[in-house]
Amino acid sequence: MPANTPIKICSRALILIGDEPLSSFADGTVASDVADAMYEDIARACLVNTRWRFATKQEQLSRLASAPTGRFDAAYQLPSDSLMVNAVTVNDHPIVYDIYSDKVFCDASENETLIADYIYRADEADWPPYFTIAVEYAMAVVFATSVARDSSMSQLMERRAAVQMMQARRLDAQQQTTRKLNTSRFIAQRLS
Repeated sequence: MPANTPIKICSRALILIGDEPLSSFADGTVASDVADAMYEDIARACLVNTRWRFATKQEQLSRLASAPTGRFDAAYQLPSDSLMVNAVTVNDHPIVYDIYSDKVFCDASENETLIADYIYRADEADWPPYFTIAVEYAMAVVFATSVARDSSMSQLMERRAAVQMMQARRLDAQQQTTRKLNTSRFIAQRLS
């Protein structure tokens, strides 16, 4: 069965450190208390680790009536499910912006349409296997430290988590058009 729920992901992480799987986040064990306290933050931290294709959205931003106090001319509301903004564009061109709380501040006129590319909290059922495994290892680090209380196991799981996250980023990066390498400057240098 795929690990497509928080309980299944945490259960597999516990199995990685040699512990028993969870039945719920409220079963009264140390493992369930740790999972309940840490899982969501670990999942969100892993989601903003890179620009995951499966957790990226685009949305038109709504301009707010009140302008920022200083430096920028306009404020726009971020989508409620935004974890991290990757880009803000007008007519497919990136613009200069800053994030303040849940708003985007920028210099844009009222007739311009702003589009935000952002990471959102994707549901576990939508996670690809390579990302799920990386999160399982990230949770295994937490469990090895707080449940097993084994520093050497924690270090091992941390190394494995880093490798899994690197592999996940590599696999996820393959889900876009391959960019052509601009070699003209290399050729010009060689011919000179």
